[in-house]
Amino acid sequence: MPSQDYLIGLRGIFTVQSFLFVFLQTFTPTAVADSKNTTGPLYQTILRKSLSVLCWNESFIYSFIILLSARTLCLPFLTEPNRTVCSSSIFRRGIRLWIPTFVAFSLSVAAFSTTSTQYIDDFLEVTGNISTMTPKRMRNFLVYFNSFFDIFWLTKWYGSQAANQVFPSGTLWIVSVIFQQSYTVYMTMVIVPYTRASWRVKALTIFIVTAFWVQSWAWYSVTGLLLADAVCNMNLQHKSRAGARVGKFRVPMWPLYTVFILAGGLLQFLFIAWRPEHRNTELQGHTGLYTDASLNTKVDVDEPQARDDNYLVIIGIMLLVETYNSIQKVLRSRILVEMGRRSFSVFLVQPLVIYTAGIKLYMHMYASGANHEIATFACFVVCLSLTLVAAEVFYRSVDIPSVVIAREAWKWVKA
Repeated sequence: MPSQDYLIGLRGIFTVQSFLFVFLQTFTPTAVADSKNTTGPLYQTILRKSLSVLCWNESFIYSFIILLSARTLCLPFLTEPNRTVCSSSIFRRGIRLWIPTFVAFSLSVAAFSTTSTQYIDDFLEVTGNISTMTPKRMRNFLVYFNSFFDIFWLTKWYGSQAANQVFPSGTLWIVSVIFQQSYTVYMTMVIVPYTRASWRVKALTIFIVTAFWVQSWAWYSVTGLLLADAVCNMNLQHKSRAGARVGKFRVPMWPLYTVFILAGGLLQFLFIAWRPEHRNTELQGHTGLYTDASLNTKVDVDEPQARDDNYLVIIGIMLLVETYNSIQKVLRSRILVEMGRRSFSVFLVQPLVIYTAGIKLYMHMYASGANHEIATFACFVVCLSLTLVAAEVFYRSVDIPSVVIAREAWKWVKA
């Protein structure tokens, strides 16, 4: 089947957005959507109510990554549906995620549990940042071991897990969700070669609606699987470009996809920029699976949440991407694809750079009398440069070897 490198290129875009989120959440938190810093300089408030909604919005970025992960994860089996490919993917997944996460998590513990973090406390006090926190310190090896173990064990309360609070920026929860949802995809994708396409669409749609009702991330991941199935086995691109038949006419599909994007984007702009007090009201429209027998009135908004507005924007964008070659051609650009290949490395390295070199540089410049904007700009340049270098080193020394080790381990087990 044709190359699907455009999906890697799409991931590259969110790699850039992820860096912007972590940096801005640290240095200019008022400019970030859903920030606890609701007041601040006017330019930051304007950025929060405009560009931040779709450009460095944490929930949007990582929701898209979860769906995109499911969209790509099942491709080997869908293109070659046999038991060897299926078992190989399932076996290698844990090793592939475990090794880079172990190295980055260990570096974080070494950086923030063996040395003083007073400089971060001072930074947060000086900048008035209440949207992030100083990484927690590990008391002993047992706490370290259990925290790391739980990353690949938890099925709920991802944001409050110890590992996420030890890791700077509090974004390590995404690894837990992606790992858990990988096996939702694996267990579901095995039906593909043995069922009719029309039945699968109906069954997976019911699955998605049910997952939505119980507020499970499977709502996103199974949507990614259904998209992959439609592309690989149902000729989605041709049917989407041909449009839907209504009587004697064919109605193009792109207006519908655009409506999805506009509707989701409008919901985000309305409740981030206009009525933020109702931002999380939509989260109550699910059953309280772990908290109550009725609706989700006791939802913990500090936990990562699968949101309706994000879903609408993401599904609209994905359908446009899957439909038009021109969009795919742009996403296949070398710089986006190469960035997408390094996305996991960038994700794991960027908080370490920002919370060590970035914050220390800021405090040095602050002590020298530099104003906030100049110090922040200098930190941005330095952090971006160091992140690119550190991520490249991590990619070549840890990320790629983890893929090789996973493959070799599979060969050894199979032999």
